[in-house]
Amino acid sequence: MKTFILDTNVLIHDPEALFTFEGSKVVIPLTVVEELDGFKKSNDNRGRSARMVSRYLDELRHHGKLTEGVPLEHGGQLTVEVRARAPLPHSFSNHSKDNRMLETALGLVHQGETVVFITKDINLRIKAEAIGIAAEDYEREKVSPDKLYTGWRDLGLPSESIDKFFKLKKLEPPVDHWAPNEMAILHGHGSESQSGLARFDQKTHMLQPLKYANAKPWGLKPLNTEQRFALELLMNPEVELVSLVGVPGSGKTLLALAAGLEQILEEKRYRRMLIARPVIPVGRDIGYLPGSKEEKLSSWMGAIYDNLEFLLDETDNPSPSKRDNPSEDDLGSKVVRPRRTANPFQDDSESLSSGSQNVEALFDSGKIVVEAVAFLRGRTLPNQFIVIDDAQNLTPHEMKTVISRVGKGSKIVVTGDPYQIDNPYLDAASTGLANLVEKFKGQSVYGHMTFSKIERSTLAALASELL
Repeated sequence: MKTFILDTNVLIHDPEALFTFEGSKVVIPLTVVEELDGFKKSNDNRGRSARMVSRYLDELRHHGKLTEGVPLEHGGQLTVEVRARAPLPHSFSNHSKDNRMLETALGLVHQGETVVFITKDINLRIKAEAIGIAAEDYEREKVSPDKLYTGWRDLGLPSESIDKFFKLKKLEPPVDHWAPNEMAILHGHGSESQSGLARFDQKTHMLQPLKYANAKPWGLKPLNTEQRFALELLMNPEVELVSLVGVPGSGKTLLALAAGLEQILEEKRYRRMLIARPVIPVGRDIGYLPGSKEEKLSSWMGAIYDNLEFLLDETDNPSPSKRDNPSEDDLGSKVVRPRRTANPFQDDSESLSSGSQNVEALFDSGKIVVEAVAFLRGRTLPNQFIVIDDAQNLTPHEMKTVISRVGKGSKIVVTGDPYQIDNPYLDAASTGLANLVEKFKGQSVYGHMTFSKIERSTLAALASELL
């Protein structure tokens, strides 16, 4: 039987890691329990995970003494180790909690056990290997971002098939293994100009033309094929969960917000838009923020406000609308429907402030609310258009918590870039966003799109490529 020693960061990342090593011995060093005790009072995700692990350990106490080993349902056992310790080389600090875990691992090795030290700390894995202890990352629910489902494919077809597709408005796919709502760019073999866009329909098992090919939600025109595919998913009420993954500046958040505004204010399909983000700083934290919850969140929601101001700016965003202005029932008679002027860059102080004024009116009306992901636990969210931005900073467990909040009649859009992770316990392969794409790709209520083109600006595209 193998012995797996779990570091604190593994249990913070996934509290259920206690039960994932089937048929093996799982060891929790006493140092880990002490670290969890220090984290349990925190109101963040780390504190919640620490409390959950503590509850699991407390429940296991009813089945035996943790220090002597408690049997687990999968045939293994769990032990809180307090005795086995072996001295480390003199170059190792005696005061480091990490080194005390290594002492426990080395002590079990000296007792003849086959030990694998599981930690998400790269340097700690290097130190373990240096003293002869096998060390691995926690691999459960890891999905390589390079192998992630893209949501679309290029499909070369004979010219006759392309003609048939446009004539019959459907086409049987020539290859198997299509995911529900997977998109396709159809290319004719005989002519480069002969092409079309299609979506795989799970009900008919046919490729069909895009239902929302001409959609311009809130006046926003798609700039490339990937954005057109994304709007097909965002505007389709039958697709209840949409994930948008890609490079910064590709339009993920902007498209989601535009689709939400259109379906809430114009189509009356949803009651309101709820926007949430993980509260994780980039770089050094700025510390305590004064004010109410809304005032605190405004500091973290700058990207959301920027996009909303762009969409609601009268001078910068056209919109073919069913009405010139929303009714009082929509926005408290304060928000003006965006219209384009002759010169979108004219120097007009009144028009320059219109975007922010309209955003404030939307929030005052209750049609848009912002929330920290941490405050979604325990809630039920029916009949809402939900946007989870920067979802690459969510663990798989947190992503499960968020998705399970969705009530009847709601649609949830998850956006993020697996290569822009600020959560110290995650990497591009272990993020909840990648795990979501991998687990949901075969479900009929789900659609995914991967973006590769930057549309923010030429400078932004160069920065992404060169820096």
